[in-house]
Amino acid sequence: MGGTLLELTIATPLDMVVNHAAARSLRAEDASGSFGIRPGHADFITMLAPSVVRWVAPDGARRFCAVDGGVMTVTGGCVVAIACREAIAGDALEWLEREVARVRAAQLDAERRVRVESVRLHAQAVRQMLRYLRGPIVPDGQDIPVAQERGQ
Repeated sequence: MGGTLLELTIATPLDMVVNHAAARSLRAEDASGSFGIRPGHADFITMLAPSVVRWVAPDGARRFCAVDGGVMTVTGGCVVAIACREAIAGDALEWLEREVARVRAAQLDAERRVRVESVRLHAQAVRQMLRYLRGPIVPDGQDIPVAQERGQ
């Protein structure tokens, strides 16, 4: 039903973050809480919560990957695949925490810039509509419709 190691793959739409890494065991988290996977695990599928996936490499080293939710499948008792929108892999939790904070700050800054630009474009559109609705302005400052000015 399964080998002695897990084969782990973590992918985002733009990158293969972890590509067929060997693991002795894995810990992940879904809506029901934290759970573990070992070789020979029953096949299943679950929706991961935004969390840190942890696994132990064959040499005993601990590896980590922060995921922004995603879908995890276990097939054949040894193949673990995670598909998520964003993932950051690292060998140390401290580094991973700093990197996630840096990426999140960059995302918040980009969202702020988008909101500012959206408000600027909206204000520009409103000003343009007001100019159009006001019509032409006579040099002495009186607004006279063009038809009356021509005597029509």
